[in-house]
Amino acid sequence: MYRIVFLLLSSILILSCNHSKKQEPNVKETLALPYYNDPTFTPVFIQDTSRVTTDITHTIADFEFLNQDSILVNQDYIDNKIHVANFTFTSCGSICPVMTEHLKRVSDSLQNDDTVVFLSYSVTPWVDTPSVLNAYKKNQGITNTNWHFLTGAKSDIYALARQSYYAEEDIGFSRDSTEFLHTEHLILVDKTKRIRGIYNGTVALDMTALNNDIKMLLHER
Repeated sequence: MYRIVFLLLSSILILSCNHSKKQEPNVKETLALPYYNDPTFTPVFIQDTSRVTTDITHTIADFEFLNQDSILVNQDYIDNKIHVANFTFTSCGSICPVMTEHLKRVSDSLQNDDTVVFLSYSVTPWVDTPSVLNAYKKNQGITNTNWHFLTGAKSDIYALARQSYYAEEDIGFSRDSTEFLHTEHLILVDKTKRIRGIYNGTVALDMTALNNDIKMLLHER
């Protein structure tokens, strides 16, 4: 009798272990970050990485802007690098200071990694000249050399924000530069210039998520 009970219990344990082993790959697969292919920010999960180039067609468009040191920064600078983009302006007294403070915490934890770049595009470029942006960066105590504050033609920045980064999601996709751009969104972009995350820059908890997601992308092949 005891032998039968023992055999039954052993069978149950073996089946349970086998079931757990079968489930384990699926759990790991779900840890991959989604892709975002349109301004609705509908997440797209891809298990077969060979399908990324065919399934995810949206990438950040080419650009060229001056940074706070009057150095041209373009798409080549972020090639094969992870980057975080946001849209701000130095005279903003509402969400921008909070967003910059929160993003600085993420930047400080990664400033020794030159494969992670931070791009802050000015939405008032006619005011935010390189010298103004340079003073702003210093006043904020930002020492990360991989964090660039960018300025240039308003129409180019607004088009990049709304049509490439989907900075205002689908609400702003069809707007042009005549409508002021003001958003708390931070956009995470991978090494292939594909969007992998959107975060509220005014929420500290979102910055924890951003930091963790950047680390996930650093280990992604």
